[in-house]
Amino acid sequence: MIETDEIDRKILRILVRDARKSSKAIGEDLGLSQPAVWRRIRRLKDSGVILGQRLRLDREKLGLGVMVFLGVKLAAKGRGSIESFERAVSAIPEVLSVEHVLGLYDYRLKVVARDIPDFERVLRRRIMTLPGAGQVEANVLLSEERKYGPL
Repeated sequence: MIETDEIDRKILRILVRDARKSSKAIGEDLGLSQPAVWRRIRRLKDSGVILGQRLRLDREKLGLGVMVFLGVKLAAKGRGSIESFERAVSAIPEVLSVEHVLGLYDYRLKVVARDIPDFERVLRRRIMTLPGAGQVEANVLLSEERKYGPL
């Protein structure tokens, strides 16, 4: 764990909202010099606090207007079942993330599709045929509020 101060946390909040923002612009926002901000960002990267940058895409402009969160309970819970399921589900292009969770379901999947009929096709032909897949619960995303990180 690395020690961070309020300035580090302010820098991180700015970068979470816009990772492309320059250290000069961040310095202007915070009343710091560009080199001071750059050194702080470099320290946060070198220590592993900043893991990388991500590109956010507009799903609707790409024709992927439906996002569904699936809870998947495995039919069997042996090590082989888990590994087979994870390997197979990771190969499905419509599945954006796979999270192994503790609770009612064993996995939480984030799935995108063009529309509801397309999602139904993905569900029936790809997800329900996965090795070890048992009970599935779908939650369709209606709207999304952006929250940027824990800071």
